[in-house]
Amino acid sequence: MDKINLLEQKIKVKFKDPRYLLLALTHRSYLNENKQLNSSNERVEFLGDAILEYWVSQKLYSLFPDFDEGQLTNLRSLIVCTENLADISASFNLGSFILLSRGEATHNGRQNISLLADTFESLIGAIHLDQGYPAVEKFLDRFLDKNIQALSEKNIYKDAKSLFQEIAQSKRGVTPKYQLLSESGPDHQKIFKIGVYLGDQLIASGKGNSKQKAEEDAATRAILILNKN
Repeated sequence: MDKINLLEQKIKVKFKDPRYLLLALTHRSYLNENKQLNSSNERVEFLGDAILEYWVSQKLYSLFPDFDEGQLTNLRSLIVCTENLADISASFNLGSFILLSRGEATHNGRQNISLLADTFESLIGAIHLDQGYPAVEKFLDRFLDKNIQALSEKNIYKDAKSLFQEIAQSKRGVTPKYQLLSESGPDHQKIFKIGVYLGDQLIASGKGNSKQKAEEDAATRAILILNKN
């Protein structure tokens, strides 16, 4: 319970029911070694993901009245992407609090960016279940406001494909190629998933309700990845 109290202090959220916080921190691998538990954080992550997307959409709509739909979409993709959420999680050492199996922990699970991003979304869902949306707003304002401003000033959301091509040619000497990975949904509501490649290497994938939007999403994510390497 000491670790729970420490995390609450770091995020400045005192849970009414600490079981929600424990749920948010429970990775599915932990259940294999703790048979008394029967729920991982996957369902609450699903909830947190939807809440985060809504909060970011609302925030960007208010903050950037001059941005068109494409700019707002690309900036939102940059904010909610795995790499960015993992960076935010690392700012308060979230990885050290996640309940993992011994094997997952041994294989650097606490530094795994996908796992960190997923747990951050779980935390959002848990706060909402425990205290409602106003508490989520305060939490996200605390950890994402400066982040949003910083990312918006980088201008990489404006024309992600062109910028990624410049970066790829500068760093790798290769022109990016985009490939349709999958499509789902009825004809009038298709969701496309597109991967962006440098040579044979898949750098990132993105989704959208058109191939163009999915390519922009993939390029936005790829920029963040390539700029880290």
